[in-house]
Amino acid sequence: MKKSLNSLKAEIDSLTVFRDITDDPAIAELRLLLDALTDKDTELSIKRYSSFVSKLYRKTACLTDYIKALVLQDDNFYVKGRAAGREMAGEMEEAVDNELSVLQRIASLRSQDIRETISYDGFLPDWSVRASDIRYDFMEKLAGIRQTGYGIFAKYSFFRLEDGEIVPVTHPDYQPLDELYGYERERGLIMKNTEAFVKGEGASNMLLYGDAGTGKSSTIKAAAAALAPQGLRLIEVKKTQLYQIPKLMEELSSNPLRFILFIDDLSFTGNDDNFSALKATLEGSISGCGDNVVIFATSNRRHLVKESFADRVGDELHVNDTMQETMSLSARFGLTITFQKPDKEEYLNIVRSLAKEYGVKMDDAELCRRAEAHAIRKNGRSPRTAKQFIELLKIGI
Repeated sequence: MKKSLNSLKAEIDSLTVFRDITDDPAIAELRLLLDALTDKDTELSIKRYSSFVSKLYRKTACLTDYIKALVLQDDNFYVKGRAAGREMAGEMEEAVDNELSVLQRIASLRSQDIRETISYDGFLPDWSVRASDIRYDFMEKLAGIRQTGYGIFAKYSFFRLEDGEIVPVTHPDYQPLDELYGYERERGLIMKNTEAFVKGEGASNMLLYGDAGTGKSSTIKAAAAALAPQGLRLIEVKKTQLYQIPKLMEELSSNPLRFILFIDDLSFTGNDDNFSALKATLEGSISGCGDNVVIFATSNRRHLVKESFADRVGDELHVNDTMQETMSLSARFGLTITFQKPDKEEYLNIVRSLAKEYGVKMDDAELCRRAEAHAIRKNGRSPRTAKQFIELLKIGI
């Protein structure tokens, strides 16, 4: 066993393709533990053993599951190359095969074997191992990588930009499609466009324009969640981050997944630098959208630009040209879908559907009367108003 542990220490040091795994806190601590065992330092071995188990326990008590997760989530250069469809060198394939065997041996390392080497009479905590074929799991992952992705994209479906980095949203706020009521025609168009994008059949950048509370953002997020198993991911980009889109496009260009860049509540002032940045991205820029990226935006303004009477009069010689410039941005979205406030009948149908979903039982006439009164107090009918009304009824307010 001592010879085996010495060999394992050297094999961890020899990892090349999966090199980043050696920086994992638990694996780094395991490497130090193997060092202490080689030096026959009982006191240090106990300390390293306990530290290793502590770091392991923060994720799981099963070492096999821990190693398997590290392997499947490692977005190394080999994984990225295979995902991009590149043929990898034979030497690299041989290295991957050898390193998966090393990682399998680590995943099979039993706590009792380590404890016997330490020869300590006191208590040391156990970890578990189980039967697993890490090579098979890794190859299966590569076979389906166009749907599952790699790295953080394999684990999460919703993301945001933070300091120029793509950060996962661990608890995304969205409603399933079947919990959105009304606007069936509008949602049908959105789903048709999004499904075509996921299938690689060509799709349009899309602008959802209309009144507040009509479900524009909810529909985009629901569509992204529904199609995530087919390889779709959503990245939210704030208006102040639009200048970062070209860099983001470059980063995503070789990724096998498909991405929605989601811009919520989009509007500009006339002299906004972000206006030009988005306009160049949508059309006419050398760094425009790639085949695996579309831009979906929502706005309460048809032409996206806040406009005053002074803007229409202006002090420029060619006022019409200036107005056309501000209106051209919305025209660069290939598909514009309008969400208008529902009429009374549609609003009440949404209220009835939500009442059924929430288990609210009330005479229909009374339900409709109170729903209309709530809409008046909230300054108009909308799906958001309907949902707020039903949620208040549910808790007895």
